Amino acid sequence: MIYSMTGYGKVTANFQTKKVSIEVRSLNSKSLDLTPRIALYYRELESDFRKIIGDLLDRGKIDFSINIDSSGDLKTFSLNQDLAKAYYKDFKAFNDAIGEKSEDYLSLIVRMQDVFNNDKEELKEEEKTWILTLAKQACEQLKAFRRQEGEALEKEFVLRIENIRNLLLAVPQFEQERIQTIKERIQKGLDELGNANIDQNRLEQEMIFYIEKLDVSEEKMRLTNHLDYFLETMKTENSGRKLGFITQEIGREINTLGSKSNHSGMQKLVVEMKDNLEKIKEQVLNTL
Repeated sequence: MIYSMTGYGKVTANFQTKKVSIEVRSLNSKSLDLTPRIALYYRELESDFRKIIGDLLDRGKIDFSINIDSSGDLKTFSLNQDLAKAYYKDFKAFNDAIGEKSEDYLSLIVRMQDVFNNDKEELKEEEKTWILTLAKQACEQLKAFRRQEGEALEKEFVLRIENIRNLLLAVPQFEQERIQTIKERIQKGLDELGNANIDQNRLEQEMIFYIEKLDVSEEKMRLTNHLDYFLETMKTENSGRKLGFITQEIGREINTLGSKSNHSGMQKLVVEMKDNLEKIKEQVLNTL
């Protein structure tokens, strides 16, 4: 079962006077790369949000945001008006005493942290449970999106793997011709030397040894096994990394097949195999 690493989820709900929206987006990444943007009111729950995301989404470059739309009930700070007025009088009196021109005292006062009171209410357990459940719902939406994208990846992988398999099945038609061509080339080279004192038995032995080195039976068998293993691994969850390793093994066998081909027809098949494999590799990078 394949999941893409690309996904999107969004949920919006109300709690008392608050309207809260949670959005979560993901792209491919080798590990969990989380960027949280959490409204100050819920910032104390960041570690809980991180755990939920890690458990449900595993890995990916993830943007997670919580936004609050509500009335003024959520003010976390209020102005200490008595203290602000006292500062204003002191600033003005001092300014008059030294004979300076009038200044914008308000801009100075708002920079002084002690003129603000921290009015943030403590989060109740009921609301904590509610917002964490909402975060899970957003992640589940993204996970469903990933699964939908994963179905498209599965079809692409099956198509490309079967293309490589069909190309591999076309290899034997060139093998006998390839060997005969090699024998004729060797014989022609010997004839051009004009050496009549050739040990035919030794020549046959060397020719057999040379042809055996170009035999691709093992490569074909291993490549077939790797293709089967790729399709089998696709059925397991979080198989992206493993599929990446299998594609490396597939590429290794295709390269060896190409280096041993010594035939233009076989080389064309190998080029097409590599083209299909490259398309698989591109999509494996986006597979969870």
